[in-house]
Amino acid sequence: MKYITLNRSQKNKAFTVIEFAVVLLIVSLFYFALAPAILAMVDKVNSKTTADEITDIQGDIDEFFEENGFFPDSLDEIYDPVPLDPWGNPFQYINHDTGNGNGQLRKDKNLVPINSDYDLYSMGPDGKTASPLTASISHDDIIRGRNGAFTGLALDY
Repeated sequence: MKYITLNRSQKNKAFTVIEFAVVLLIVSLFYFALAPAILAMVDKVNSKTTADEITDIQGDIDEFFEENGFFPDSLDEIYDPVPLDPWGNPFQYINHDTGNGNGQLRKDKNLVPINSDYDLYSMGPDGKTASPLTASISHDDIIRGRNGAFTGLALDY
């Protein structure tokens, strides 16, 4: 009968429970330390992408104006379907000439409309908004302001 003998180097090739727990702890610490930074980076990329899309849509609206002499009443006149932001919400558009009064127009901290022609914006990650940019639910909106001279986060306006 033959016996297989293991030398010392062959016996220690497997992880012990303690070694596995230590590795798991280290990986968990890296995850919890880096996850907020990664999520913040994803939000920043989505915001930049949305601002770029707003600039593109603005170009299409301005082209519509050049061809027709007036701004569209809705984005449906240009797009089928209306484009969605990175969070899955349709872009919002308000024509100041055909809008329903001054109540729904986007406004700054002094409650003055931020555009004189039309408003174009994304409701941001939370999908909620209010007319004044100072409302807390509007802070994450990506907006077009100053008739297109500003495109970015409502909180930065």
